[in-house]
Parts: sequence; structure tokens; C-alpha cells
Amino acid sequence: MDRSIQIKAMASGPRLKVLQLLAEPQRHFADQWSADPAEFGVCMTMIAKALDVAQPTASRHLDLLKQAGFITVRRHLKWSYCKREEAAIREYLDWLAAELAPRR
Repeated sequence: MDRSIQIKAMASGPRLKVLQLLAEPQRHFADQWSADPAEFGVCMTMIAKALDVAQPTASRHLDLLKQAGFITVRRHLKWSYCKREEAAIREYLDWLAAELAPRR
């Protein structure tokens, strides 16, 4: 994984908010009717609305999170749904902790 992409993905308030929202999709996107947000993912349109940004802006944020491996994007009919990749996020945080640890 390209760490510079992961660092860039985490260095943004809106992208961090996306990851926070997707951590509890049932809580934040309970009104999603097209698919179960926890099981299937959250529609990009709803994420844009939650961020209070235009859909192209949300798409750019989501694309970078996808490139970093922190979310998966799945298409269904005409919509795209996003879901957190917990293992990738945990691996990144473990790497970061090791990088920042004092050297002996």
C-alpha cells in the first residue's frame, strides 16, 4: 500500500468525518431506504448530504479513501455504496504507531 496516499487520505477533515460516519452507519444513515447501510454500505449521495458538500466534491474525497484502501465502493443499480475497510484502517493505525514510537 502506498503510505503517502493513506497519509493524504487521513489529512483531511471531511475524509476523517466520512470514516467516522461509516463507523456507525445504522446510527448516521438509518433513513437510507435502498439498502441496509451496515450490511451493504452507504450511498454516496447520502454521504455528500452528511458532509454538506456537492456530490462531485464528496466523490473526490471518497475516491481518495478508496485509493488508500480505507473504504470499498460497490455499485448497485445506479448508485454507489461505501463501506469501511476495518482491517486496512487498523493496519494503517498500527503502522503509524510503530513509526511514531521512540527508537531504541
